[in-house]
Amino acid sequence: MERMALIQSLISILLEDMPQYTRHAQRFSPDIVSRRRLLRSLMNVRPPMTLTEKYLAMQDELLSLEREEKGVVDAMTLPSTSDPRIVLWQGDITRLKIDATVNAGNSALLGCFSPCHDCVDNAIHSAAGLQLREECHRIMVSQGHEEPPGRVKITKAYNLPGRYVLHTVGPIVQGRLRQADHDLLASCYRSCLELAANFDLQSVAFCCISTGEFHFPNDQAAEIAVKTVKDFLAVNGTVKRVVFDVFKTQDLVLYQKWIKTFFREA
Repeated sequence: MERMALIQSLISILLEDMPQYTRHAQRFSPDIVSRRRLLRSLMNVRPPMTLTEKYLAMQDELLSLEREEKGVVDAMTLPSTSDPRIVLWQGDITRLKIDATVNAGNSALLGCFSPCHDCVDNAIHSAAGLQLREECHRIMVSQGHEEPPGRVKITKAYNLPGRYVLHTVGPIVQGRLRQADHDLLASCYRSCLELAANFDLQSVAFCCISTGEFHFPNDQAAEIAVKTVKDFLAVNGTVKRVVFDVFKTQDLVLYQKWIKTFFREA
């Protein structure tokens, strides 16, 4: 199906599910960029509901096309740092072909409901498709309570180029940074690596957990991330490659510093 027709059909299906957004949808211009933004917005706000085969086929066709256009980046071919197991990469985490992509979620673990928000949670759910929210919903219903910080859940990756998504909830920093915040953030990284090893996954890509909306200071967050990964790799050899994926140049510089500190050349 032609791209604009795909987008329009998907919008129509989602508006049938959520007619309360019909008037809002009419404010979007008819050009393809605006219609695609409307589609993403509707996907972002849609609560977990049954997905029809018709919707999934069209959604997956569109997301597959967009995945190939963005370009898939094989994590195993990225240049390493002084340690061959460690990669520092500034780029879109949804492009990475990798065993496990780490998503920094919130305690509901259903993805970001703010339309087109620029957080990593929104980016991952938007690129993976609505199946990801559905699987997260099943996990949370079975669990029966919100996800505590420092732990991890695993799902399929659906339309992402990776195999799995590891969902972890980092600490929210309110006021002065506490030791408990340090410990919970370290637990996020350690729990993800332990679960990856249990599933025999050899490559993991981390975003900058708890920075941004959760207000963890970037420098301390980078230090904790790099040190926790180093300590894990020293005792467990299952994970062969860890990618620290950064979005901001500020984080790139900080990770360079801490990788140099903790992974000194022999």
